[in-house]
Amino acid sequence: MVIVMKPEATEEQLKEVISKIEELGYKPHVIYGATRNVIGAVGDERGKFILQSLEVMDGVEAVIPILKPYKLASKEVKKDKTIIDVKGVSIGGNEVIVIAGPCAVEDEEQIIKTATTVKSYGAHILRGGAYKPRTSPYSFQGLGEEGLKMLKKASEFANMPVVTEVINPEHVDLVCEYVDILQIGTRNSQNFELLKRVGQASKPVILKRGMSMTIKEWLMSAEYILSEGNMNVILCERGIRTFEAATRNTLDLAAVAVLKEETHLPVIVDPSHATGYAKYVGPMSCAAVAAGADGIMIEVHPQPEKAFSDGPQSLNFKSFAEIITKIRQFAQVAGRT
Repeated sequence: MVIVMKPEATEEQLKEVISKIEELGYKPHVIYGATRNVIGAVGDERGKFILQSLEVMDGVEAVIPILKPYKLASKEVKKDKTIIDVKGVSIGGNEVIVIAGPCAVEDEEQIIKTATTVKSYGAHILRGGAYKPRTSPYSFQGLGEEGLKMLKKASEFANMPVVTEVINPEHVDLVCEYVDILQIGTRNSQNFELLKRVGQASKPVILKRGMSMTIKEWLMSAEYILSEGNMNVILCERGIRTFEAATRNTLDLAAVAVLKEETHLPVIVDPSHATGYAKYVGPMSCAAVAAGADGIMIEVHPQPEKAFSDGPQSLNFKSFAEIITKIRQFAQVAGRT
């Protein structure tokens, strides 16, 4: 249920409604709006209509059922788009955000050089993997905490926020010490214990789409994070598994348009993992901006041919600079910066 407060409702009336929701056995989530506040009350679906009694409380304008299965992610709860601020970088606003960096942190020189270079070309956020969930047990698994320390140093050196993937609920607190944004990768997109754990964290979360996920399933995974109290979720389309073998995955840009209709959450696109080949990253980045994406996540490496992981899909610095120029042009046509 959504409890819509009157524009003139006082803070005390808001607290009283929250207290009543909790008394009825539901979990309240307050969403502050420009003209009025609303409260999302989530819990056992079977008795939700008992919340209708809240309509008689002072300050309440209406109690409205949420029809979508993903309650807090739905525009039924929040019509205005969510804009997430990370150290001065606004994700979900008019500016198209570029997240760039290597698939994996390999050494200090590599990550610092990448950070300073992508920043100079216009990237807003640094990415890099310290923990790598790989299909093969014999592939490079990441440097762990040492990689996190290198990421933090590179972030401070280049003065830009940093994002990395977390793969274990037990690692969440540790990773939060070093980075500004947590990432849930495709293999963990339905790891519900991990989703609940990052939902309890104070850091924004980039939730990648599972390679075989429907949009509804993806939004239900986001709901796990939101329902734990973390409202700063960014959805990342990274391609889905189909019968096509020409690319690593099939980039579903229609999902961007669908999500813009269904949810208030920011949506970004990862063309590197979606295509698997550096030569396709540029065209798909521009197409993502044209489709309405709020940001692009691109893998960049000083020497892709020597990368420990995902070298074929990583851009070198020259190619990255060229793509940034094209993205700016497409953003301008789309009425964005």
